[in-house]
Amino acid sequence: MRTRIIALAVLVSVLATSLFAVPLGAAVLDRLLGKERGHLVRVASEVAIDVADEMETDSPIDPDELTDVGDDGEHVTAAVFDETGDRLAGTAPDHDLDVLEQALDGAVRSGSDGDLLIAAVPVTHGEEVIGAVLVTEDRADVLGEVALIWAAMAGLAVAAVTVAWLVGRRQARRLAQPLEDLEESARRLGEGDFSVRSRRGGIPEIDAVGAALDATAIRLDDLLARERAFSADASHQLRTPLAGLRLRLEAALEQTDADPRSAIAASLVDADRLEAIIGELLTLARAGQAGQADRIDLEALLGELASEWAARLALTGRDLAVRIDPGAPEPYASAAAVRQVLAVLVDNATVHGRGTVTVATREASGAVAVDVSDEGPGLREASGLLFTQQADRHDGHGVGLALARRLAESGQGRLDLTQAAPPVFTLLLPPTPMAARNEEGAAAASSAAR
Repeated sequence: MRTRIIALAVLVSVLATSLFAVPLGAAVLDRLLGKERGHLVRVASEVAIDVADEMETDSPIDPDELTDVGDDGEHVTAAVFDETGDRLAGTAPDHDLDVLEQALDGAVRSGSDGDLLIAAVPVTHGEEVIGAVLVTEDRADVLGEVALIWAAMAGLAVAAVTVAWLVGRRQARRLAQPLEDLEESARRLGEGDFSVRSRRGGIPEIDAVGAALDATAIRLDDLLARERAFSADASHQLRTPLAGLRLRLEAALEQTDADPRSAIAASLVDADRLEAIIGELLTLARAGQAGQADRIDLEALLGELASEWAARLALTGRDLAVRIDPGAPEPYASAAAVRQVLAVLVDNATVHGRGTVTVATREASGAVAVDVSDEGPGLREASGLLFTQQADRHDGHGVGLALARRLAESGQGRLDLTQAAPPVFTLLLPPTPMAARNEEGAAAASSAAR
């Protein structure tokens, strides 16, 4: 690319210089030749005045007067002819010349004859033409001066092309360097370095490409970070059903005299539930953790999950209570995300809490609230630290709660610890758009009635 830009700049410069210099050089040559012909006419006129008296009296003409009649440095010779065209003195071409014939007819003429510049002027006495003066000069005398001017023009042309070459190099570097930086950034991005950022080169089009590449790197870095965090958090979600499946199988092995079919059937249910959890987690991961938002029937969803939660709590001698507020609006969120959030909250209450675990729905200022509580002593930590992922914590809190909060927030919801003792976790979900509009309409009608 650099070579092409430089070659194009030099080519354009040479072409422009040629289109300008060639006609200018020809004009300089023509102007100098015309100027020299005019000079020869003046010299011939001076000689004609000098020899007019001698020709009138038929006196001999001194040949020395006709040699080097020009200025210093010029090789100009002159010849004098009578009215019949016979040469009386001086040096002249040895063949007939039209300019001489025209001068004998009374006209002043100039022209060229091979390598000579010629001018002819009539010699007059009164109104009578009594002869003519022919002056010649070697064309090389003029071409030497033309050559000097052409050399100066050629020097300027070379300087112009050189400047174009230097400017082309600078522009090529200015254009190619950002593209080379983009190539390096794209290569590093392809190798997995998402921290790469493109340098701005001051060219809007190239900078726009660099900005797009930077935005892509940021999105990929963010996506990869979220996927890694999500994978780490999702592993926590799989431990609980796996642990329950293991405990159930171990209990069946210890009861050698019992019928294993019930344990096998329960284990299959746990396996199905584990498969469903894996499917939901994969769906959430592909959908950016939020999943597809839609209207959720909380009563049906809690009824579906209650049997599993109750069975798990029964293994520890505890109960599950589910309370549904019929006046609460239907939430608008991802069912998979809500299922996983509630699973985290119930699992934490099962492992770290005491007594009955209660799951209750209610209306909360237009939103839908789901409270998960137990009868334990409560938590001593601040809410902000509680939802921070800390995998090395001895109590296990926060590993799943961090995931639960992210899932809730990704669906425009909110998860908070609303009461420390006994602990109450509240999941706030946005209402369905239709329900929200109905509530706004009802509020407006009530205000208008008042």
